[in-house]
Amino acid sequence: MKREGEAGGARRRVGLAERANPVSCLSVKLRRGRTRATYLGILGSAALAGAALLAAAGCTSTAAPATASTTASHALTLAEAQATYDSYVTASAAAAKQGDAAQALEIAGDEQWAILHAQYMALTTTGTPVAQQRYGTPAFYVPALPNYPLWFAVTVPVSTDTGGHLGPAVDTLMVFQRFIPSRPWTLDGSTVLDQPLPAMAHDSDGYAVASSAGDPSLLLPPDLVGPTQAAVVDEGPAAPAAAVIGSGPQTTGFYAAQNAQGQSASAHGLNYLWLLQAASFAQYELRTADGGALVLYAMYLNTQIEHPGDLPGPPIPVPANFIPLITTSSARVGHKGVTANWTYEFAAVDPPQAAHGAKVEVIGGSGAPTYGRGY
Repeated sequence: MKREGEAGGARRRVGLAERANPVSCLSVKLRRGRTRATYLGILGSAALAGAALLAAAGCTSTAAPATASTTASHALTLAEAQATYDSYVTASAAAAKQGDAAQALEIAGDEQWAILHAQYMALTTTGTPVAQQRYGTPAFYVPALPNYPLWFAVTVPVSTDTGGHLGPAVDTLMVFQRFIPSRPWTLDGSTVLDQPLPAMAHDSDGYAVASSAGDPSLLLPPDLVGPTQAAVVDEGPAAPAAAVIGSGPQTTGFYAAQNAQGQSASAHGLNYLWLLQAASFAQYELRTADGGALVLYAMYLNTQIEHPGDLPGPPIPVPANFIPLITTSSARVGHKGVTANWTYEFAAVDPPQAAHGAKVEVIGGSGAPTYGRGY
């Protein structure tokens, strides 16, 4: 059975029926807009060879670019981006304080909407307050765009206020978009950075330089970054894709955490399956000073824990952090299994092809539960 955020790809399974996850081709490519992708492709053992194998297999990148031009057109000015950010901070803080879901969701889109929707659902079902944020001094990355859709990125230290107690500030990357003039500006994604951004490219007017989803000058076309990361998360450091994806908490560390859950499930006679797959949200690319690109993209982590053979057995409880998302008490346990899905935003640095021995480094990732149900 397919559910929202799932696709027809093989899942990594750990348990009594453990099996390999075959990886053969990109079935659907990431595009700027509203498509869904599942990575099923083989990458070779060397970076450029991997990209060549994808092309030879008929998996070349034809996705639409994130922006139509990198010329010095200023349909969005630096001052307008700053005003948009300030307006969002004020409105989102008011919405969180008042528990106003309608106001909060009006200024959120894509991955951010999914996560905020879950937070406000938890407020309704369990009374859990929506997290209130405190923002430090922002830095702006505003690409020189000729027309809509308009977008820009911000890095800023963010602290979470829990009952009047501020947590530590974490460097956060946020991306805002206005798709057409009749729509409002929305925060479409945010991710906590594990390391600082690299030096970014700017034009003579101080504007950031947009790259494109199919940029052939990079180690991987940016529309393959998320699916290639997913291959490592699903298969681990032995995956062929690890030849072009650096190790770290959002790649091999992510795999290790999921594999540990699988081993725990297996010890209790259950199967655990996971699949990291590209989400149907916009992707953004900015040029770095060394000729690479910063890529921002969303992913779904789809997980299931189940009795072997899809047969009923003792009740399996839905994980506690998914309970607030379920309004039907009967769906809080599964007699065959439990689905528990997350929505994530990632940031990756895609190096230029000329960078000898370099790999794509996933430098940030944040996610939250967005769908859960027993069956």
